[in-house]
Amino acid sequence: MAELRTNVSAMDPVWDQITDEARLAVQDEPLVGGFVHACILHHKSIDKALSYRIAAKLASNEMSMVVVREIVDEAYAASPDLIDAARADLVAVFERDPACHRLLQPILYFKGYQAVQAYRVGHFLWEQGHRDLAYFFQMRVSEIFGVDIHPAARIGKGIMIDHAHSVVIGETAVVGDNVSMLHSVTLGGTGKEEQDRHPKIGDGVLIGAGAKVLGNITIGHCSRIAAGSVVLEAVPPCKTVAGIPARIVGEAGCDQPAISMNHMLGKNEEL
Repeated sequence: MAELRTNVSAMDPVWDQITDEARLAVQDEPLVGGFVHACILHHKSIDKALSYRIAAKLASNEMSMVVVREIVDEAYAASPDLIDAARADLVAVFERDPACHRLLQPILYFKGYQAVQAYRVGHFLWEQGHRDLAYFFQMRVSEIFGVDIHPAARIGKGIMIDHAHSVVIGETAVVGDNVSMLHSVTLGGTGKEEQDRHPKIGDGVLIGAGAKVLGNITIGHCSRIAAGSVVLEAVPPCKTVAGIPARIVGEAGCDQPAISMNHMLGKNEEL
C-alpha cells in the first residue's frame, strides 16, 4: 500500500507533458538539444527544472549558480505552495497567451513567467526574514528580465505577465489571483510616505500595456484597465476604465477579462 501511495504521488501529467514536448523539440531541432536537456530532460520534476532555470538566469560573478540553486531548492522544499503557484502561472500563460503553444515555452523562453517565479522565491525569503537575499533576487530579476517586483509585494496565483518588459510592482502592492497584465505596467506609489501606498488589484483583473495604477487604491475584481491609462482613483468591480486620468467607460465586457484577454473597447465605450 505504501508503495502504491508513492507511485500515485509521483504521477505528474503536467510534467509528463512538458518532458514529452521537450523530447519533440530536440527531435525537431537538434541544435537546441543540449539546452533542452539541461533545462528539462535532466530533471525529475518541475520544481527541480524551475530551480535550475532560475539559478541559470540569476547567477552572476557575485553569486554562483550552485548557491542560487541551493536557495531555490530550499525554498521549494519549505514551501510547496511555491510550486502550486508556478503550475497555476504556467497554465495561465498557456491558456491566455496566443503565442504560447506548449507548456514547455514559458519555462524555457518567456521572461514574464520566469521573472514571476524568481519573484516568488524572493518573496518567500522576505517573509522568512532573509531581506538581503530577497533584495539580491529582486536586483537580478530587474537586471536580467527588466521586471522590478519588490519582494514584499503580495501576488496571487494564475498570473500572466505578457512580454513583461518594464513592469514595476511596488512594495505594498497586492495582486489577486488570475490577473493578466502586459508590458510597461506600473503598480506604483505616490509621494514619499513609507506606509501602505501601492494599489490593491482584485482577482481576474486585466491591465493593458503601459497602464499606470498609482496610490493605495483598490481595483475591483474582474475589471479592465485600458492600455496607456493612468488610474488614480478606485475602480469598482467588473468595470472598464480608460484615459488620463482614467474614468469608467463601461462594463468589463465579460465575466473574466483576464482570461479572455480582450482589450478592445466596445462601440458604446469611448475615451
